[in-house]
Amino acid sequence: MQPLKQFWVAEALERDLGDPGNPDNMMSFKQVIDLDEKEEFPQEIIDWLYNWKLQHYYIPTECGGEFTSFDEFISFVRVLARRDQTAGIAFTTMFWSYLVWMAGTNEQKQNLASFMKDTNGTMCLAYSEKAHGSDLLGGDMEATKVPGGYILNGEKWPINRATLSGVAFVLARTDPEGGPRSLSLFMVEKSKINPDNYSNLPKILTHGIRGSDMSGIRFDDCFIPESMRLGAEGAGLEIALKGFQITRALCAAFSQGAADTALRTTLKFALERKLYGKTVFDMPQPRRTLTDAFLDILICDCSTFGVGRGFSTMPEQISVWSAVVKYFVTTTLETMVQNVSVVLGSRFYMREAYDWGIFQKVLRDNSIISMFDGSTIVNLHALLLQLRQLAKSRTRNAGRNLETLEARLSTTFDLTQPVPAFDGKKLELVNRGGDDVLQGLDLALTSLEKLKTDSNLNPDTLYQIITFINIVREELNNLDAQITESTFQFGHEQSPELFDMAKQYCVLHAATACVYTWIYNRNHLGEFFANGEWLALSLRKLMLNCRPAKALPGRIDDGGVVQEMIRLYNEDRMFSIVPFQLAKSQPQETSTDATPKLQLQT
Repeated sequence: MQPLKQFWVAEALERDLGDPGNPDNMMSFKQVIDLDEKEEFPQEIIDWLYNWKLQHYYIPTECGGEFTSFDEFISFVRVLARRDQTAGIAFTTMFWSYLVWMAGTNEQKQNLASFMKDTNGTMCLAYSEKAHGSDLLGGDMEATKVPGGYILNGEKWPINRATLSGVAFVLARTDPEGGPRSLSLFMVEKSKINPDNYSNLPKILTHGIRGSDMSGIRFDDCFIPESMRLGAEGAGLEIALKGFQITRALCAAFSQGAADTALRTTLKFALERKLYGKTVFDMPQPRRTLTDAFLDILICDCSTFGVGRGFSTMPEQISVWSAVVKYFVTTTLETMVQNVSVVLGSRFYMREAYDWGIFQKVLRDNSIISMFDGSTIVNLHALLLQLRQLAKSRTRNAGRNLETLEARLSTTFDLTQPVPAFDGKKLELVNRGGDDVLQGLDLALTSLEKLKTDSNLNPDTLYQIITFINIVREELNNLDAQITESTFQFGHEQSPELFDMAKQYCVLHAATACVYTWIYNRNHLGEFFANGEWLALSLRKLMLNCRPAKALPGRIDDGGVVQEMIRLYNEDRMFSIVPFQLAKSQPQETSTDATPKLQLQT
């Protein structure tokens, strides 16, 4: 199977970085562990990525860059994150440039593109404050209007890359009366302001991503010209929230890269480690744990690639999908890493062995991703505020505009179809027109029923898929009834029960995304993907969040999924629905013989 075009950049970057198991390669596991032990910023890695011109893929083509699609972006960020989330996150603070691509003037866009390409410049996001956290409206940073610009006063903390970045996107109050139109957003270029009027706060010592430039910034009577303001005065909060819709969804790629390394490292151990006369992998419980971890990755793939393409096909609905993906993918894969740690036993806690302690680093680093750009609670809150409108929309639009709906779903989930260029101006703060993903459940069921005539499909597998999607529909109808009957409160006085409803919505959303991904890609993602066993097992795993096991169809044989996981491991391919080629494994320097490829023992 030839790789799809949107994965070419990821494969090229992976190939040039080389095997992370080779200590001499850039971003090798040994290098990133050594840097982590010293809590040292990975400047050499960052410089290598700049020299490779990766920064060009963060800049839209209309601004002189190479960015074409978010599914391409997601794939190469996974390549970085599977090696080192510290360096991957540090380099990818550049995705805050989307604030400018979305809301900046032509001059601001060209200035930022030149800054990124010509000076290897990067940026940071200065939104939160120590006293106010995620309460952006409660911040104390002020921007007082003066002739020609503004005077900034206040402090922002914590900020990733606060000290080493050349541009800071600063959210500050321009209207002392307060309210949602009281904030403005500024693209502060540090080289163009008086260094006597701003200072960086001390580095923050962290549990994970220990080498990161995590600190803060303080402004004292600092003049900034009016040309540094993004958008209209008072539009800062709206721009910030729309920016979060982009970055929250893209954070999922960090978790996916980490999950690949966690599973790959643990699988290697389980296949090699012998206890009680057999390998750890031969034991039913460890094998099931690793197989379920593989399924978690495939489930999250379907949601993440879907939202990546959804930015172009359904931007007005991204306020929902972004919150779903940021909550569901990051927390699912965080739990998955914890789950597979049990297979490693005590080695998961060691910083020197296993495989130079990379698993222990992944475990620590990955735990922060669910907190980035809004915690799980923040994202669930953003979603639950829209649940009532979504339930009404599903009822109102049932059976309407089915051809248009199916066309949008096909373009969104068929990875071979081109997508329109992303237009950030089409993002909405809240979803006003419904959610195509769950709105199209009946279309999905119709498509599944038609597959009963496909002789290449195992009827038992298809029966399970159809059964589980009917359960998804039943659960959605029940959820809509609960939402309609619930007592709704504005603001942050929401009940825990509403948060539980938002979590359930995420599960149903993920299940439906898996089905669409399968329906629209069965003919071009290979035999394993097409046979659907992975989908039946994934849907059952998801529905265990809604119903007890005894109320669901039994688990089908997972032998085919196990074989595929081993195949991808042996062939050095990404654990993914699109298993693109990774750098070939090389024997470690300390080994006298090449490590043989491991075969599944039966």
